[in-house]
Amino acid sequence: MVLAMPKFVRVLAALAGTLAVFAQSAGAAEYPSRPVQMLVGFAAGGGSDIVARMLCEWLSRHLGQRFVIENRTGVGGNLAAQAVINSRPDGYTLLFVGPNNAIAVSLYKKLPFDFLRDTAPVAGVMRLTNLMVVPPSLPARTVQELIDYARAHPGKLSMASTGHGTSVHLSGELFKAMTRIEMVHVPYRNASALYPDLVTGKIDVLFGNLTGSIELVHAGRLLALAVTAAKRWGGMPDTPTIAETVPGYEADVWYGVVAPKGMPPDIVGILNKAVNAALADPKLIARFAEAGGLPIPMSPSEFGELIAAETDKWRKVVEFAGASVE
Repeated sequence: MVLAMPKFVRVLAALAGTLAVFAQSAGAAEYPSRPVQMLVGFAAGGGSDIVARMLCEWLSRHLGQRFVIENRTGVGGNLAAQAVINSRPDGYTLLFVGPNNAIAVSLYKKLPFDFLRDTAPVAGVMRLTNLMVVPPSLPARTVQELIDYARAHPGKLSMASTGHGTSVHLSGELFKAMTRIEMVHVPYRNASALYPDLVTGKIDVLFGNLTGSIELVHAGRLLALAVTAAKRWGGMPDTPTIAETVPGYEADVWYGVVAPKGMPPDIVGILNKAVNAALADPKLIARFAEAGGLPIPMSPSEFGELIAAETDKWRKVVEFAGASVE
């Protein structure tokens, strides 16, 4: 009996492993069997929220279950990230991510999680540029004129953002560092609160997501001075890059989906396949183009590599700008 125990235990362990694999496969075959929650770290109406809703509408129509947006705002998107990281890795709680998540790794000194370690990449979604915009009342019509105005009026200009650690914030901090001008950072809780103050001239400059700014530019309520990407953007070919005035400047935006670490690979695969199918849909591609973005279909590993590379890039920007949040 004593000699038989180890074999008995091994049989039980093997059986348990087989059952676990079977259960995981069965769960994946039924996925999704109930609504899926997609957390967005910023308020409704901002760039990430707009794109996330486009994607979730498509997934809801094609996967037979609702993909529901929850705007969990605060701390530059980190509250949403923490909520997802602490959730069950079963495919029913996902995070819509962007540069703010890569920036947070080096900008915030006391995060209760390690974003790269504690998340599983699922799929890339979109790449786009930020847009440097000013109210028509500001006496600057080019990037150089804004630099000259800032130097002639030190400390007068204010720079809005959608919160510490966002690409909107760090795009501006990088510009300040590279041009050696002063602009007072004014963080807002969300884009809907920010834009009225920008349009009326209470705030002077925004390096905002193109999706949130472009309609106001087309309506003449804001002026677009430049895009933050390294090259001119296809949808705005007459708008220069900041780099044409400030050589070496570059800051673009990307979006994607991650899950808590430990999510079954089969479910990761189902979601990745679905997102990539969405990104091949001509109607969704056209909606992305209207918002100023391009789809970035990727495998989970490719999207993981993008997040890692962006984390390293933004770490260098944070160090260069001397930015920090406790």
